This record gives sequence, C-alpha cells and structure tokens, in this order.
Amino acid sequence: MKSRAIRIFSLASAIALAVGCSGGPRPAIEQLLESRRLTAELLLQLTKLTEAGNRAVMADTDDAAGVAVRESEAARAAIERDTTALSTRLAQLEYGPEKTALSEFQKLFADLGGLDREILDLAALDTNLKAQRLSFGQAFASADAVRDALAGVRGRSSVPPGDEWHVRALVAETISGIREIQALQAPHIAEADDAAMTKLEARMNKAETAVREALKALAAAARPESRQNVATASAQLDVFMSTHAEILKLSRRNSNVRSLALVLGRRRTLAAACEERLRTAQDALAKRAVGPTR
Repeated sequence: MKSRAIRIFSLASAIALAVGCSGGPRPAIEQLLESRRLTAELLLQLTKLTEAGNRAVMADTDDAAGVAVRESEAARAAIERDTTALSTRLAQLEYGPEKTALSEFQKLFADLGGLDREILDLAALDTNLKAQRLSFGQAFASADAVRDALAGVRGRSSVPPGDEWHVRALVAETISGIREIQALQAPHIAEADDAAMTKLEARMNKAETAVREALKALAAAARPESRQNVATASAQLDVFMSTHAEILKLSRRNSNVRSLALVLGRRRTLAAACEERLRTAQDALAKRAVGPTR
C-alpha cells in the first residue's frame, strides 16, 4: 500500500513538474491566441500606416497633412510595440516559421520607415503646391495688371493716325504671350521629367522675348501721353516674370511629384512585402493546434 502511494505521488510530481516546465495547456492556449491577435492587429496598423502616409502626401493643406502625419506616427508606434510583443511570444512558443516571417517583416518594415521619412520630408516642402499657388495668385494678378495697363493704349486718341491696327496687334501679341506663359506653368508644375520641363521653359522664354519686343514696339508707336501706360505694363511684366522665375524654381524641386512617385512605386512594393510576411505568420498561426511547443 505504501509502495503504491509512493508511486502515485511520484507520478503526480512528474506531471506537475512537466506542466510547470512547459507552461501547461492553458498558458500555451493564451500565448497562441494572443499571437494571433497581435498578428491581426499588426495587419490593421499597417493598413492605417499606408493610408495615413498616402493622405499626408496628397493633402492640399498643411493642417490636413499634419493630421495624417500624426496618424502615421501613431500607427508606426503601435506596429513597433506589437512586433516586440509578438516576437516575445513566438520565442516562448518556439514557432520557427512564424518567427522567420516576423523577422523578415521587421527588416522590411525598417526599410519602409526610412522610405517614409524621405517621402514625408519631400511632401513637407510642398514645392509643387507652392508653385501652383503662385501661378494662380501673384502671377495671375501681375498678368492681369499688364492687360489693364495696356487697355488705355488701344483707343484712337492714344494712337497716331494710321497706326491704330498696328498698335492693337502689338497689344494683342503682348497679352497672348503672357497668357501662353501662364498656360505653360501648369504642365511644368505637374511634370516629373527634367527634359520635358526644359522644353516647356524654352517655349516660355520664346514667348517672353516676343512680349518684350511687342512692348518695345508699343513704346515707339504710341502717343507720348500713352507711353506711361506702356511703361506701367513693362513694370508689371517684370513683376510677373520675377514671380514666374520663382514658380519654375519651386517646380524644378518637384517635391510633391517626387513624393507621390515614391508612394505609388517603391513604397507600395515595400508595404505589400511587409503585408505578405505578416499574412504568412498569420496563416501559420491559424493552423497551429494547442499541444507540444517543439
């Protein structure tokens, strides 16, 4: 009887020791379920990170961009926190394939973080949007000022006899040249290729030359009392061309276009690779049954 009791006690002790060493079925279940939850949460936060990054690049106001950047940073922090927690649990469970997938995800996610910093730094410069605002704002106002100044040069009283149609033609040439430059600003701002921008600038320079020659001819053809109008138009043209030069400078930096190209290209590829590694881990965890961890 005593021998039987000793055997039962020894068996119970061995079971208790085994349960204590392995963590027992209940802790293993909890670790597995928590690993599944963390993987699903990582996929959700990765989606949030991608969407917030896209909105930060495409935002048309600083406030909207700021909100998107903060959401992106919050998602990134959540991913880093959950990755650490998942890595700990997978190490305890000794799940090899899941650990490998998570390790690959971490390396890809680090690359994604570096690319995101580059993209957000470019987007923050907003050079294309700033160029667009100048084109539709100051440049447009200066171009209209040239037109308004020349309005007083078209009348019969402002033109020597016989030169009326010649003067009107010069005024029209001046205004159409400025409008051509304005029209070419928009495609220049949207253009990503340097060679294409150079071609647009060549057309703009040709139009500017024609405008200045027309104004010079107007100054000689108009009556003396109308030459002040021509001088005012020339001064406003200088203002317009100064603003135009700033537009081209901002457009050439192309921060918005470049950041959008990165988002639609390299970033999309990296984000997809990150998601693929997480789904690999998720699928492997879904097939796990509670049992021995080795």
